[in-house]
Amino acid sequence: MSAKHTVKRSSAERPSRGRADLARLRREAESDAREPSTREIEDLPDDFWDDAELIVPEPKVPISLRVDRDVLAWFREGGAGYQTLMNAVLRSYMEATSRK
Repeated sequence: MSAKHTVKRSSAERPSRGRADLARLRREAESDAREPSTREIEDLPDDFWDDAELIVPEPKVPISLRVDRDVLAWFREGGAGYQTLMNAVLRSYMEATSRK
């Protein structure tokens, strides 16, 4: 049986990747909501959103998955969202095999 080795770091040593500036994001989101970002949105009729329905996506289930090193590297080369892409590939396979 192997033991896990954990390295504790101070907050100054921790990587900042993945940490959002929430105050900045809120300010940007509020200003974006006030002013449309594209001409297509500006041309929408006033009642466009009257019948809009909020659809909340199913929450994802966190798992531990072992994949080949080169497969993971290939997906990561695509940048942010690679895990979402992996899920889409798995979903596509699931749907294709379910139809047979």
